[in-house]
Amino acid sequence: GSSDNTPEVFQLYESDERVRTFRTSGIGLQQVCNLALREANSEYIMRLDADDFLDENALLVLGSFLDRNPDHVLVFPDYYLVDETGTVFAQERREPMQDRRQTGTQPPNGACTLVRTTTLRQLGGYREDLDSQDGFELWSKVFTKYRWGHVNLPLFSYRRHGQNLTNNVSRILHSRRAIKKERIRSMLDNCRPILAVIPCREKYEYTRNLWKERIKDRTLLDIQLRNCISSSLFDKIIVACDNLEAEHHLEQFDDRRLRFHRREARDTLRSNSVVDTLYKICKEHDPSFAGSTVLSYIKVPFATGDTLEEALCTMVMNDTDSSFAVEELRGTVFRRASHGLVVVNSGASVHSDFDCLYLETNTAAALRNKNLQTGSLTGSSVSHFTVAEEEAFVISSKRTLEIARVKALALG
Repeated sequence: GSSDNTPEVFQLYESDERVRTFRTSGIGLQQVCNLALREANSEYIMRLDADDFLDENALLVLGSFLDRNPDHVLVFPDYYLVDETGTVFAQERREPMQDRRQTGTQPPNGACTLVRTTTLRQLGGYREDLDSQDGFELWSKVFTKYRWGHVNLPLFSYRRHGQNLTNNVSRILHSRRAIKKERIRSMLDNCRPILAVIPCREKYEYTRNLWKERIKDRTLLDIQLRNCISSSLFDKIIVACDNLEAEHHLEQFDDRRLRFHRREARDTLRSNSVVDTLYKICKEHDPSFAGSTVLSYIKVPFATGDTLEEALCTMVMNDTDSSFAVEELRGTVFRRASHGLVVVNSGASVHSDFDCLYLETNTAAALRNKNLQTGSLTGSSVSHFTVAEEEAFVISSKRTLEIARVKALALG
């Protein structure tokens, strides 16, 4: 599908009997990958993106790994980051996870993963209804059901520039969420009832009854109610508030799943965890504490129903006790010490995934209701997911409320 001189370059290699070329008419990356999968007559297959390049020993090392480990279905390496000119500016290193459930939140780079051809065919190849995240889609099928390997050597170079799909957040989010939702569909019965809870309160914010503040023509509570109602995953949608006025807002929505829980004033104190409120809700709506709860926060007006669903899907797919939205801190972070500031995250050119620091965004969270029986919100195992900067916008003051109103107008 290329419109440059790629066909002429291919002609230089056509004398090699191992090389076969195919000309397509812009059918899309996933479709091209499936064409290659159908035509492949090799034991292993790898996708190499057009602007990335392999180390000369990559296939030797990765192929040898799969040869020596016949019970593994794929293997992936570390990699270099290079700029537009091909100059290396960093190395991405992946560390081993002791808890394999956590590997679902850290998928490898989809490019340059060597896969057994028969396995990839058995898995159905690549989804053609998505235009990104094909690597994550493959990983979501593999990481809990099959054995896989990792080689701690940088064996390919990943080109990072302004035109990368890596920088197209909305496309990546859409595809990632669709993959997760499809992957956990058959697991949801083990998580029910699934409650969506919107906690709000009259006092203890910078203004009374923050939930009544409007952005455009909707209150903050109305926005979150619409988000919850838009999802078919929730069995009940519960507004928890100490002000009975909030109950009247439910009357404008025609949805049988809606419920109101009156919070006690002491449960809304800043010093009290939301666990107390959730425990009382579950005693009524999930007395066996066998289900799950998704928290929808009124302070994040640009979160969506998809954001809430991803919290649930991430927890279920990774089989953890909870999950919550985070934002990766990409700059250098310091802490104060006796002799001044000390760097917390690594500033070295070799970057490990263990060097990543995350900030909880309070955008959305999911939890197993059994956690509440021990007074815990998160439980012992936690998974995470990243959200777009827009979704992570939090109203924390009158100023940020006004900013949210301006942003809403700009977004239409």
